[in-house]
Amino acid sequence: MNNLVGIYFLSINLLSGIVFFIDKRKAINGSRRISEFTLHLLELFGGVFANVVLMYAIRHKNRKFSYWIWTWVIMIGWIMILGLLIQNYFTIINL
Repeated sequence: MNNLVGIYFLSINLLSGIVFFIDKRKAINGSRRISEFTLHLLELFGGVFANVVLMYAIRHKNRKFSYWIWTWVIMIGWIMILGLLIQNYFTIINL
């Protein structure tokens, strides 16, 4: 079960990072962009960690406040969820 969760998070972050990078390339080339809704949806599914790193590493969407704020709200939500899951995991082990 733990392996599946790890594989899921690795996969969704890889996918989200690739889509985010493609959007950056499209922005540079002036072609049709990937919607912010799609980027945020991938973040909600767990790909927010890759997007936050890439937001600053490739300097994409890091100055657009409306995008930035929702990304960080999603990030904080995921950190809280993961914190609760880890806390419950260790509580179960100590029983």
